[in-house]
Amino acid sequence: MDIDFLKSKSRFVRRQILEIIVAAQKGHVGGSLSCTDILVSLYYGDILRFRPNNPSWLERDRFILSKGHSCEVLYAILADLGFIPESLLVSCSQNGNLLGGHPDRHIAGVEIDTGSLGHGLGIGAGLALSAQIDNKDFMTYVLLGDGECYEGAIWEAAMFAAHHNLNNLVVIVDRNKQITLDYTEECNSLEPFAQKWVAFGWHTVTVNGHSFPELMSTFKNVCTQQKNMPIAIIANTVKGKGISFMEGNLRWHHELPNEEQIEVARKELA
Repeated sequence: MDIDFLKSKSRFVRRQILEIIVAAQKGHVGGSLSCTDILVSLYYGDILRFRPNNPSWLERDRFILSKGHSCEVLYAILADLGFIPESLLVSCSQNGNLLGGHPDRHIAGVEIDTGSLGHGLGIGAGLALSAQIDNKDFMTYVLLGDGECYEGAIWEAAMFAAHHNLNNLVVIVDRNKQITLDYTEECNSLEPFAQKWVAFGWHTVTVNGHSFPELMSTFKNVCTQQKNMPIAIIANTVKGKGISFMEGNLRWHHELPNEEQIEVARKELA
């Protein structure tokens, strides 16, 4: 896979995220930007198996954006790939538009309604178990926010997945170390985070969530690994990645940029 192609797609998707949020005058810019490189790797790096002209294809891999408030990144990718019309992006989150502030299953390419945090992994584990029961070879990928991992339901699902040896289930945690108004380690420490997943019976890998070589190598190894356990990928990221004044700044969880900031961001993403 051409890393330059992935970098180019990532800049394009980040530009789309900015424009979607500016047009809607609402959205979660920081978390959408932090997980962009992860989704670009999955969708453009020949990792996920899908058919835009047949979103319900039974053999498709399943992707669940459990941190559904970061829907702008998913909408931008689904439109670019042809799942949904690009014209929908300009009126995202407006009355009458299919694209709301959280994704739902009526949108082509979206598996389940998400955004009420803590539920995506449980549903993903159920999909992975159903694949094993039905002798299907599709993979299920679930993207979690690290703040979402405060939810007890995450760890119940983690136990369930390990108990059933769901080696067709992959969790990716967008580890940007921030939540709505604070840092995760100041609010309710998650560390030692990777060791927690190991203790729950998961094969666990930590990567740089903005390094395409690391992401691609890890995803490809996951697809061929023979371990009889679910896989957790802890992707260390920067909230607001790609726009300098947003990077690592708590205010950009869902704050809106002013006109001057919009122009600065557009130039940086050009």
